Amino acid sequence: MSIEDPHRFLAFSTEVTAFATFDLWATGQVEAYLATVNSAIGGAILAELLSTYEKICLETEGQALSERKARLRRQIFGSEKLGPVARNIIKLWYVGTWYELPTAWSEAFGANPKDVPFVVSAAAYAEGLMWKAIGAHPAGAKAPGYGSWASPPTIPAFAGEPAIAQVKEVQVNRNEGLAR
Repeated sequence: MSIEDPHRFLAFSTEVTAFATFDLWATGQVEAYLATVNSAIGGAILAELLSTYEKICLETEGQALSERKARLRRQIFGSEKLGPVARNIIKLWYVGTWYELPTAWSEAFGANPKDVPFVVSAAAYAEGLMWKAIGAHPAGAKAPGYGSWASPPTIPAFAGEPAIAQVKEVQVNRNEGLAR
């Protein structure tokens, strides 16, 4: 079983990367990263991660944002099973590389021959969110422009909780799950 709906993956990714949905789509890597996660851990675990996230969104609707964050920490990032996968997805978005899950994780939940470190593609490296986060360009992948090295990189101001704003745009429907 694999997850085919990029919107579910994107909603979770928006929440955990603190980048807007628009920014994630603009990388052009949504489908490639979804396929990477599907192949590295299998669709069942990814489905469990996304279902847990959606359940948290449904159950914390209308509550303080801090409650949803606390539940994400406890139920996803604090989970022996889901936490390492969620952290790998964040790293995937930021650097374009899938990192092998910890040995203890593979022993507990099953090893997968495709769970090995690799750069998803040359485009994934160039579109890594780390470049936006640090206000720089990917060396050797995108031209900085004539004379740009004369000025230090400028770290963009953090606008607060941009991912949270995106998640609020996802309408929660108890009968149909998350709708866009």
